[in-house]
Amino acid sequence: MKEPTLVIMAAGMGSRYGGLKQIDPVDSQGNLIIDFSIYDAVKAGFKKIVFIVTHEIEQEFKEIIGNRISMYAQVKYVDQSLNTLPAGYSVPQGRVKPWGTAHAILSCAEEIDGPFAVINADDYYGVHAFKSIYDALCEQQDDSKYRYSMVGYVLENTLTENGHVARGVCSTDEHGNLASICERIHIERKDGGAAYTEDGSTWTPISPKSIVSMNLWGFTFSILAELKTRFPLFLDKAMAENPLKAEYFLPTVVGELLTENKASVKVMCSQDRWYGVTYRQDHETVVEAMKRFKAEGLYPEKLWGAK
Repeated sequence: MKEPTLVIMAAGMGSRYGGLKQIDPVDSQGNLIIDFSIYDAVKAGFKKIVFIVTHEIEQEFKEIIGNRISMYAQVKYVDQSLNTLPAGYSVPQGRVKPWGTAHAILSCAEEIDGPFAVINADDYYGVHAFKSIYDALCEQQDDSKYRYSMVGYVLENTLTENGHVARGVCSTDEHGNLASICERIHIERKDGGAAYTEDGSTWTPISPKSIVSMNLWGFTFSILAELKTRFPLFLDKAMAENPLKAEYFLPTVVGELLTENKASVKVMCSQDRWYGVTYRQDHETVVEAMKRFKAEGLYPEKLWGAK
């Protein structure tokens, strides 16, 4: 079987923070959250990393992040461009928003030849998550269904005190497989618990103990053909209903495959707390967490030593 690849969705980093140089390090060595994820991934066994970026930030990304990582793993870069569309489609006038996470994975299809994991560049997942997903990728093989996996997190461990978050809310069956996933793009802490809104004014309570996806997926090669086939269908609807903002979400495609009984997804639940800098105010919380992890011996003081 081919070695698993780690795919890191980083195309939005520059726009979210106003440029990569504006991203504040999370430790005294100058490391970013992405460094800790890659350190954990390499330690788990990943040997090839594909960064999904945009052409505008690729050179800066290499200088700030990619070059030092290349000492520890094979590194590839792919451009998630708005113009990467099927024949017969064009970018709607005024569209600047990326096409979403499923489109991001389509963008790197030429660099994937076997099983692969997917993560966000600016989320901290925890050591055990990478070991779990690597082992699953080494074991799972498609048979009568596509056999995928994901690491799920407890919702209350993934919320920020500083605003709202987007999460794929999951339900599982009696065997621990994903039964359904629903993308909620606006979840906040509310009244000692959590709630989501679709319109900005009406709030629906959601259990803080709900299992949610943080986009840590494990796929076989088969997902790529499904993403390609379904993309034009998404575009047809998007062009008619919301051409400037509609996004092709990875959890949506997974949900469709579950509904069609074409795939199963093994859910491995993590009790670790998520850390990320969704908002500038989150930064200090992440810094303190990384400092604590180093003091506990989870990471060396100098993350990237001489090879």
